[in-house]
Amino acid sequence: MVRSGLIIAIAFAVVASTRAEWAVSSSQIERGTAATIEHRRLVLSDSATDEQATLDAAIFSTSSATVRVIDNPGGEDDLAGVMRREHCLAGVNGGYFDPANAPVGLLIGDGKSIAPLRKAKLLSGVMVVASGRIQLLRTAEYSPKRKAIAALQCGPFLVDRAQPVPGLNDTRSARRTCIFTDGSDRVAIGFCSEVTLAQLGKILATRGIAPDWKVQRALNFDGGSSSAFWFAGERGPLSISEQKTVRDFVAVVPK
Repeated sequence: MVRSGLIIAIAFAVVASTRAEWAVSSSQIERGTAATIEHRRLVLSDSATDEQATLDAAIFSTSSATVRVIDNPGGEDDLAGVMRREHCLAGVNGGYFDPANAPVGLLIGDGKSIAPLRKAKLLSGVMVVASGRIQLLRTAEYSPKRKAIAALQCGPFLVDRAQPVPGLNDTRSARRTCIFTDGSDRVAIGFCSEVTLAQLGKILATRGIAPDWKVQRALNFDGGSSSAFWFAGERGPLSISEQKTVRDFVAVVPK
């Protein structure tokens, strides 16, 4: 009986180790130039694979800040330049675009409709700013009746109902940008070092990513060489530059 119990215990430990998930191994917090936003840099580790990832997130409450979509039709401006010029609190690159620099998927900036909603497997979600709220919706949930002042269709969805979305690609690693919410008034935009989409979904669903709240939904933005992050910190701006020009930006601005 003792030997049998020992075997069961060892088997349980092996199963538990293979199920190990991402955990926060270190965290740094920096205040922004406005008290309404903070920057968190998290280093995460996967005990099952010994892989590491770094996530930079700008976290804010919609009671004091909101999101603005800034169009860049000529492609001549970079994220850092636009964020400084528009006096933004933080920002990342936005959605997909074709070789002619035309946006792919719904794009609304400053209340102006720039590109229509599209049906495509990759474009599974829409970030919508309407009536003072920021929502991440499945494409099928979106309605033009919302009268959005800002909207961006992208994808795939990374987290839904506080769980990583199953079936995401787990073979191609790249730099990533995203937006995630607690389903209420707290929102974050983020940049992650090279990971797969499946890994990013698991990372964002990890406990401790954001203080005192749990990520309910997360939406992926254009990644790879498009990925960029900027934050107006109290000690000066933090800038992770894109590696090519992009069509649009998602900025955090004061209300």
